Amino acid sequence: MRTARRSHVVEQPFVVSEIASQPDCWRRAAQLCTADLPARTERVAVVGCGTSWFIAQAYAVLREAAGHGITDAFAASEFPIGREYDRVVAITRSGTTTEVLDLLSRVTMATVAVTADPATPVMQLADSTVVLDFADERSVVQTRFATTALALLRASLGESLETAITDAERALEFPLPEELLAAEQFTFLGRGWTCGLAQEAGLKMREAARAWTEAYPAMEYRHGPISITGPGRVAWMLGSAPAGLAEDVAATGGLFLEAQGDPMAELIKVQRLAVALAQAQGLDPDNPRHLTRSVILNAAAS
Repeated sequence: MRTARRSHVVEQPFVVSEIASQPDCWRRAAQLCTADLPARTERVAVVGCGTSWFIAQAYAVLREAAGHGITDAFAASEFPIGREYDRVVAITRSGTTTEVLDLLSRVTMATVAVTADPATPVMQLADSTVVLDFADERSVVQTRFATTALALLRASLGESLETAITDAERALEFPLPEELLAAEQFTFLGRGWTCGLAQEAGLKMREAARAWTEAYPAMEYRHGPISITGPGRVAWMLGSAPAGLAEDVAATGGLFLEAQGDPMAELIKVQRLAVALAQAQGLDPDNPRHLTRSVILNAAAS
């Protein structure tokens, strides 16, 4: 009598499919009505925590560069209460982050929240909301919500995302070089709006893969941080590199990478690398140690 063989199916982490869904999420975000988002000439503050703060930084630079008005980005816990703005934009995937909710309960100016969950306290605390429930995630590590929120905000500035979406589809097929999989250290660099993306790239690698990463504005990199670069280490530019930077990295023996295409799509390569490195170490990229989906503090801690 034959014994039935058991099939061993290795389940992929949720984050793998969440990363792969980003081009479709960006398309949907670009089609949403953005009437609740800041109008041109409004003085705006954008707030968030962790990943959402880095997305806020990117949007703030893009909005000012597009001529839409003064835009500042703050970690929610560091918002300067008393400074006047026409509108506060809060980015919060969970809608439950303590620092964001506390800020929304205290400010008197108009507020709008970009969130993934319509059944959370932020829906009552913000004057208006934009819900990206189609970009919500099961993984603790944020990938598609963050980039979809930025896609929404870029579209609200009148940007076309068609090129970014095409580049994102290519990034999903990009073969990760062996040099990246074997590297011991990564420094992510940005200029302008991609400084926020560089910070997010570094965070993603730390969260998912426990990697040694740093992030800097590209022009600041030569003012000290370049000393960490050398053989087996990577300097990764999200966006166009300043003149001479590639040569300076080459002189250290390190590997220099420069984004080919839209920097938001380049972030997808970093997300994929973080997952690959996590899996190579036997780590769970969906549930990094010491992290939860939302940071909810008690009154004393906040």
